[in-house]
Amino acid sequence: MTPPRRRLAIAAATFTLAVFTTACGALGQAVDCNTAANEATKIMTDWSSAVTKNATDTKAVGDASTTAAEKTKELAGKYDGDVAAALNELAASFETMEKGDLAGVTEFTGKMNSFASKITAACS
Repeated sequence: MTPPRRRLAIAAATFTLAVFTTACGALGQAVDCNTAANEATKIMTDWSSAVTKNATDTKAVGDASTTAAEKTKELAGKYDGDVAAALNELAASFETMEKGDLAGVTEFTGKMNSFASKITAACS
C-alpha cells in the first residue's frame, strides 16, 4: 500500500471504530435506562400492593414506604445524571410516606405516574 492509501485506511478504520464505540455506548445507556425504569416500576408496584393489602394499617404503610425508599435510593446509586435525580426524587417522596399517612396514600399513588414519566424522560 502506498503511504496515502495507508493513511486513508487508518483514518477509515479509526472512524469506523469511533462510530461503533459511540453506538455501543448509546445502546448500553438505553439498556441501563430501561433497566432503571423497570426496576423503579417494580418498586412502585410492590409498594402499591403492600399498601393496598394493608390500607388501614399505618405501620404497614410506613414500613412499605421505608422499604421502597431504601430500594429506590439503592437503585439511584447505580446511575448518574437525570436518571439518578429522578430516582432520588421518587425515594424522597416515599420517605414522606414513612409516617404511614393514610390520607396521603391516594394523592401519592396519583403522583407515581409522574415519577415514572420523569425517569423515562431522563432516559431519552
